[in-house]
Amino acid sequence: MTASGDAASLEQQIEQWRGYLRRRQAFHPTDVSELEDHLREQVAVLVDAGLATDEAFLVTVKRMGNLDALSREFAREHSERLWKQLVVVPSDSGESRALARTDAVVAFGCAVVAAVLIKLPELFGLFLLRAPGFYARNLSLFVLPVLTAYFVWKRGLETGTVRWLGLAFVAALAIANIYPFTSGGSTERLTALHLPIALWLVVGIAYAGGRWSQAAGRMDFVRFTGELFIYYVLIALGGGVFTAFMAMIFRAIGINAEPFFQSWLLPCGAAGAFVVASWLVEAKQSVIENMAPVLTRLFTPLFAALLITFLATVVWTGRGVDIQRNVLIGFDLLLVVVLGLLLYSISARDPQSPPSIFDVLQVVLLVSALLVDAVALWAIAARISEFGFTPNRVAALGENVILLVNLAWSAALYLRFLRRRGAFSALEQWQTDYLPVYAAWAALVAIAFPPLFGYA
Repeated sequence: MTASGDAASLEQQIEQWRGYLRRRQAFHPTDVSELEDHLREQVAVLVDAGLATDEAFLVTVKRMGNLDALSREFAREHSERLWKQLVVVPSDSGESRALARTDAVVAFGCAVVAAVLIKLPELFGLFLLRAPGFYARNLSLFVLPVLTAYFVWKRGLETGTVRWLGLAFVAALAIANIYPFTSGGSTERLTALHLPIALWLVVGIAYAGGRWSQAAGRMDFVRFTGELFIYYVLIALGGGVFTAFMAMIFRAIGINAEPFFQSWLLPCGAAGAFVVASWLVEAKQSVIENMAPVLTRLFTPLFAALLITFLATVVWTGRGVDIQRNVLIGFDLLLVVVLGLLLYSISARDPQSPPSIFDVLQVVLLVSALLVDAVALWAIAARISEFGFTPNRVAALGENVILLVNLAWSAALYLRFLRRRGAFSALEQWQTDYLPVYAAWAALVAIAFPPLFGYA
């Protein structure tokens, strides 16, 4: 085989190895990049020593003892590649179990810190039910800095990166608490809604561990976000059942537990559970990785049918969209859910697989969402032309324009892929490159809108 043929064969083997690690087992995606670098270095050393490329690759994997369980699974599916003969390392080491225990202790410690932080303002007379505006503006600042600190520790980020991440949270803290907001005003609500979106990008930079500039690193964060949502919902459902039983048994002895629920269990549990859910995504990926793609495939046709039915009803009845604040939020949340389904399906899909019927459904969903977004934009523009600019209308206009651009180009790229005129990786690259646009707009709304509209 020629040198170019050996190189192509090696790249194919590494791609197969990397895809297996990232998609089939509980192995963190951010570690795969470092392992791949080590793999390539060792293969190069063995090739220089006289081994053939295939032999060097298999021997190197055998020596990477941390991949024992993964390699055995791979062996069972690729016995023709001699994995059964080459991979014979022992099962999980004591060191790996110790690291897992340390990770769990740190994660639960961070969850306790988040729970304490959300109660800390009460020392200054700021109670949850008496100061809802304060808690709405600062809600993300009770949890996201702690979660970021967890990832900083786990990824071992450099001091310079940590400094910039900390500066972002300090700036957010100042914006949320120094601006003279009108209590219950539009700009206060917009800041409360958009500040967490901007700060979620900061969490993503910490999560990616130095790989944020790579599309794979950003897509790993997309996958993490989707799995975190699923875990958090499951924890919330379990917490609801737990709360109901607690109320029942204490009511049986004449004690009303509702004040404890409202003041302690609900806020502390919600804050701590967010960190715990993040740790579960890290530690138990093999549990959720089979569930999330199934949910995506289940809800994609349902949401596509919903949007098509809505559009057909609008055309049939000729009714316009009632653009009130809650309706705008609902439309944007619907489009965000559609975008989330698209992103997660992209992250779980093998880029090398040919187009399938599910890809056709994705395009139908995209086009339907695009048309719904256009209807909402038309209604917002008509409202602005009739009644003028308000913070809510301008924010909604910008968000829907951003969504429109993303959905339109995503649909174009997906259609090119279906027609076999473009690679699926182009769609993945576009989506990950576009993520900072949402965070930038959210930061602009949170920072610039309050003074621009007189903090009303």
